[in-house]
Amino acid sequence: MRRHLFTVACMLGAVTLGAGTATAAGDPRWAETGTAYTDTLGGGQGLASRADGSLLYRGLASIPLDLRIKGWNHIGDPDVARGHVFDAYQGPDTATSKMFAVTTPAGKRYEYVHRLNPGEKLNNSFATVSPDGQWLVSGEWGEQKRLQVFPAPLLNPATPPTGGELTEAWQITLDKPVRDIQGCDFVTETRLVCASNDTSGTLFPEIRPLLQVDLPRKVDGQPVTGAVKSLFALPQRSVCTGAFETEGVDYDVRSGTLRTQMIPPGVCKVATAVHSYQQVTD
Repeated sequence: MRRHLFTVACMLGAVTLGAGTATAAGDPRWAETGTAYTDTLGGGQGLASRADGSLLYRGLASIPLDLRIKGWNHIGDPDVARGHVFDAYQGPDTATSKMFAVTTPAGKRYEYVHRLNPGEKLNNSFATVSPDGQWLVSGEWGEQKRLQVFPAPLLNPATPPTGGELTEAWQITLDKPVRDIQGCDFVTETRLVCASNDTSGTLFPEIRPLLQVDLPRKVDGQPVTGAVKSLFALPQRSVCTGAFETEGVDYDVRSGTLRTQMIPPGVCKVATAVHSYQQVTD
C-alpha cells in the first residue's frame, strides 16, 4: 500500500486540547510548523524519515502476510538507519518473544527474535537506532522506568548477519517513570524525544506529553541513566469527540524537523494527524 500524506478538511476544527511548545529554561523550544494527514490503516502506527527526506509510514496494513501467519500481528514505530529499515513487531498476549525485522537498502528482510526476559512485557512499541548505528533502543507498554537496548541488527557486528536470536545488551534507566510510550527517536547522540499516550496526568502535568530523555553520554553498550522531562502536550484537535491516541515520533536530522502522530477519535480516526515542528530560540 502506498503511503502518502493528504489533507482532510473534516479533521480540522474544534480544539480538544491545545499543544504548548514551551521547554525548560535554556533549551530551544519546538514551534509547530504545520499539520498533514496520512491514512491510519497504512500509516497510523509510526513513521521514519529517509535519507532523501521522504517519509516511511507503518500501519496495520504494513504487516506482510508471511509475518502475520507467524503470529506477528502488531507493528510499531519504525526507524531508518544507514538506509536500513528497522521494524518492531509483537505477537498475541500469550507471546514469549518479540521480533525486530530489518530490511536492507537492497530490499532483503532479516528477522531477529528476542526471547522475553523474566518480567519483560511482550510489547514492542517502537525501534530507534542510535546515531552511530550501533544500538537499537525499544520500549514496553504501561508504566516503565527503563528503555531496552540491543545491538543494532546487521549494523552492529555482534549480531548474526542473516537474522536469528537477539539478546538485550543493557538498559537506559529512567530517573522518573513514564507511561505508554508509543515511540522514541534520537535528536542528538545524548537526547531522545518520546511520544507518550499517558492520559492520567499523574506522572506529568500534560496529557499525552512529548517527553525528552537526556543521557550523560552517548549509548556505548554500558548501563546509563536518562533524565526525563515533559516538553508539552501533543496536539489533540478534531471535529470528532472522544479518545485520541498518540502514535509515532520521528526526528529528521537533515531538515531538523520533528514529527509526531495523533489518531483522532470516532469516524475521524481514518486519518492520522502528522504534526511538524522546528526548534527555535527566543
